[in-house]
Amino acid sequence: MGVSPQHIAIIMDGNGRWATRRGLPRAAGHRKGGEAVRRVVDGCIARGIPWLTLYAFSTENWGRPPEEVQGLMRMLNRFLQQTLPEMMQKGIQLRAIGELDMLPISCRNRLNSCLEKTKHNKNLVLTLALSYGSRQEITRAAQHLAVMVAEGRLTPSDITSDLFASQLDTAGMPDPDLLIRTSGEMRLSNYLLWQLSYAELWVTPVLWPDFGEEELDAALEDYAGRHRRYGKR
Repeated sequence: MGVSPQHIAIIMDGNGRWATRRGLPRAAGHRKGGEAVRRVVDGCIARGIPWLTLYAFSTENWGRPPEEVQGLMRMLNRFLQQTLPEMMQKGIQLRAIGELDMLPISCRNRLNSCLEKTKHNKNLVLTLALSYGSRQEITRAAQHLAVMVAEGRLTPSDITSDLFASQLDTAGMPDPDLLIRTSGEMRLSNYLLWQLSYAELWVTPVLWPDFGEEELDAALEDYAGRHRRYGKR
């Protein structure tokens, strides 16, 4: 298939529309979306892709109806509980980025337990963007550096792009090579704005609950045919 991306980022869009088109509650779409997560995780492991980052819950999602948000938090808790044995068996290291202190305490406790138990796994680094917004992440990084300058630990001229990146939630992670967005929407939705600077973009009309290995392979085939110039020529 040619060269493969080392890091795939995905905007998992379309759970609600999938459910609405079938006359089902939105929660049913979110549950089916969880099945798609498992398919894509397994697909990345099978294809030797070491990094996968999923936009699971944005800071803007807190503005959804309270019952939907509560349902999503229950699903997150259940997903972490049910998939921990799989993550250990398959060698998946779980990470999380975002304003995690906004999550309910039960979710934070479950998440922290999974992060700790999987931290030595090597087959795939699965990062969940939870309560995540890229503008907020960039603002936090700028504030941290501003404090360091105010305290005399840095001068403004010390601040480089590498230093700035080290203050982001994704510090230590490679930037995504490929961004996949489902449901046909053509926007980034406040997702990894700094990190996606030179990522290849691939958008499919397929709704996230229907996304599987066939769509993953289509994205990888398209990626393999591109020539990444990074603005050099």
